[in-house]
Order: sequence, then C-alpha cells, then structure tokens
Amino acid sequence: MLEALLIFLGLSLLFGLLLGYGSIRFKVEGNPIAESIDKVLPQTQCGQCGYPGCKPYAEALANGEAEVNFCIPGGNEVMILISEITHREPKEMDAVPEDKPRKITAFIDEDLCIGCTHCIKECPVDAIMGATKLMHTVIQQECTGCEKCIPVCPVDCIEMRPEETTLKNWAWPKPEESSLTGGLK
Repeated sequence: MLEALLIFLGLSLLFGLLLGYGSIRFKVEGNPIAESIDKVLPQTQCGQCGYPGCKPYAEALANGEAEVNFCIPGGNEVMILISEITHREPKEMDAVPEDKPRKITAFIDEDLCIGCTHCIKECPVDAIMGATKLMHTVIQQECTGCEKCIPVCPVDCIEMRPEETTLKNWAWPKPEESSLTGGLK
C-alpha cells in the first residue's frame, strides 16, 4: 500500500513538472486571428481608424468590436483581406473626403519652426527629424498623413500637402462638370 502511494505521488510530481514546463515552453500568446489581421494592416500606426495603432485595431476586429472598413491607408485591398480573415462582409471604405487627396503628407515651414520637439513626440511613425531648439523636417516617404503633428505645434508651422505628382502616381484628372455638358448649365 505504501509503495502504491509513493508511485502515485512520484508520477503526479513528474506529470506536474512536465505540464509546468509545457505551459512555459509552448505558451500561445495573443489571438491568432488578431495576429493574422495585424500582418495585413499597413503598420502606419496613424490612428485614422480610431484606434491608437494597427495592433489595437486588429485586436478589436478579432473580438468583433470594429468594422472591417476603418483602415484608410490600407484602402479597399486591406479591407477585403480583413473581411476574408474575419469571414465578415466587405463594406464601403469609411469616410475619405472627396476633396481630400488620397495621400497627403506633413510639411514643416522651417523658417517658422522653433525646435520644440512636440511634433516629433506625437508622430506615430517617426517621420519627423530634428533636435531640440533646431528646425525640424518631415521625411516625406515615411509620413502617413495622420495629421497628429498639427494640433501640437505651438507656432502653426506644419501644414498638410498632397503628394507631389510624379510619373508613378499620376492619374487622369476627373472631367469638370461644365466640360461634360458642353459648357451648358
């Protein structure tokens, strides 16, 4: 009887140690659906979706707390991928104003910049370069156009400008209403 009890205690101790090791070694962190969604998001961390970054938006999508059409920088392509991952219906993209260009970037008037570094601290993608009490500038290729730097600037030296037209991003302009009607109204 004592041998059986010792064997039982020995086996339970062994299995307990194996389970403890397995829970540490093979721990699954996070939601795998949120991880899949996060991989397709553009990682601009711009906050245009209403969440502080791409990861919180992905987690909200995985939990069913957000819609698939909130990622403005990702556009329709990302929205369709998200709807496929979450098995939800695609929706029209959320609120991109017609008069606002698709890609805008921040521009700092370097003559007015006082080097306060407020914009550098606020930029979610580190697209602003500069040092304390020296002028700052925006790395145009990195800027996502989130506009978070504008309200924190104490001297209002930051403005948003449309992306410069090049051969890679040029598109035919939309015809004006008067040219469609032959000048008649």
